[in-house]
Amino acid sequence: MSVAYVALGSNLQRPQVQVTQALAALERLPQTRVTKRSSLYRTAPVGYDDQPDFINAVAEVETALTPISLLRALLALEDSHGRERPFPNAPRVLDLDLLLYDDIVMQSTELTLPHPRMHERGFVMLPLAEIAPALPIGPYGLARDLAADCGDQGVERIAGQDRQR
Repeated sequence: MSVAYVALGSNLQRPQVQVTQALAALERLPQTRVTKRSSLYRTAPVGYDDQPDFINAVAEVETALTPISLLRALLALEDSHGRERPFPNAPRVLDLDLLLYDDIVMQSTELTLPHPRMHERGFVMLPLAEIAPALPIGPYGLARDLAADCGDQGVERIAGQDRQR
């Protein structure tokens, strides 16, 4: 089994419900189980400001799927939730990104690992550091240190809910 990290986000159609349902759906992927999940975080939009705030989280999964197979399963899950892609940074019902998969470094037309720019994004690094603070992120440093550098990006943990596992 390999260890992978998946970022989840939504800002349409009851985003908190969308992310919670997607976390449960990750459990139902073949040969995959969620081993850790972060709290939910509220995040101001990036790139296109005229849209609602996002709800974000990160999950650690153990999987026997290959990186490409896992990516395709994530894309199918997005589609099942009604994901549309009208323009870059558009509002979305569900966004699932494969961040890391073991120590694999790859770049193809379909997948880049580690996920590009993840180390600069508070909506990824804060929930990731919550569940894997000592995780190395490529040549950039540890998750906890990168999260500390993103502390001013308008990302806040949602009070009144606890992470699971």
